[in-house]
Amino acid sequence: MKKIKFILFFILYILLFPKTSYSETFDEWKASFAKYAFLQGVSQKTLSLVINDLKFLPKVIEYDRYQPEFYEDTSTYIGKRANYKKVNIGLKTFNKNIKFINEVEKKFEVEKELLLSLMGIETNFGRYLGKMDILSSLATLSFDQRRSEFFTKELIIALKLIDEKKIKANELYGSWAGAFGNFQFMPSTILNNAIDYNNDNLIDLKSTEDSFASAANYLNKMGWNFKGKCFEEIILNENIPTKYLNFSAKKIKNKKKLSFFKKYIKNYTNELGNGNEIVGIITPDKEIVENSNLFSPAYVIYDNYEIILKWNRSLRFGLAVCTLKDKFVDEM
Repeated sequence: MKKIKFILFFILYILLFPKTSYSETFDEWKASFAKYAFLQGVSQKTLSLVINDLKFLPKVIEYDRYQPEFYEDTSTYIGKRANYKKVNIGLKTFNKNIKFINEVEKKFEVEKELLLSLMGIETNFGRYLGKMDILSSLATLSFDQRRSEFFTKELIIALKLIDEKKIKANELYGSWAGAFGNFQFMPSTILNNAIDYNNDNLIDLKSTEDSFASAANYLNKMGWNFKGKCFEEIILNENIPTKYLNFSAKKIKNKKKLSFFKKYIKNYTNELGNGNEIVGIITPDKEIVENSNLFSPAYVIYDNYEIILKWNRSLRFGLAVCTLKDKFVDEM
């Protein structure tokens, strides 16, 4: 019986899953998506509320194709996002909420400096939350060919969250990619990690209480190591086999004990660790910067760095977050 149900579901999935074709218009896609969403458990009430208002947003496609993670060199990217101007703004946010942020740090075992860093890089401490219609952004990216399956799932989750009254459709404005709130949570992240920390029966990711606690909860669940290392910049010997160099954030490959890499690191010291840590090496400019040096800049990365990659699959993002975090540590 279970097998028959699975086969029937699979057939419906193939027939109704809103993949686009070059001949399909956005309005045609909306009609097929509405049928698919209903089968996935989204109520007709919610579909009637939002489907007609979904718009194709060409700017979203433009932003998707031209993200700074894909064209800025590492030094430029980090310099724009992890500077002392941002530290000064972050310290004001911290000083207004010292007791609460310290409470969150202790409860979830996630450093306040990391939370401030993520908020600073994601939204400049809530100053720029994004103005895009999130549901239309998700619909646009679902309609688009490049990552349709991922964004279709996110849109379905967003509609179900509206159904469950966890988020309000008329308040969903954020990033071009469909992220929302102070820490730019995607719908799946809201579903799995957001919490109503102040117990007001509403998950408000634009509020300090719910957004900081939700971000800390998310990091804790991913396995963040409190006070653990993130990365260290290194100088490589050019005799290192290239198979040990990671250029992509999709998966860090060929990790080894730190001691294994000692012979390839010119500036190796005990500051890097005791030698038993399992680490990887990244050289993030290789696939971004034309004619870049294969071996520089280079970084040893630890488990915590890979937690940041789960938050955002960008080598530069991870480096910027941890750099800004360290600047906060120096100032607090």
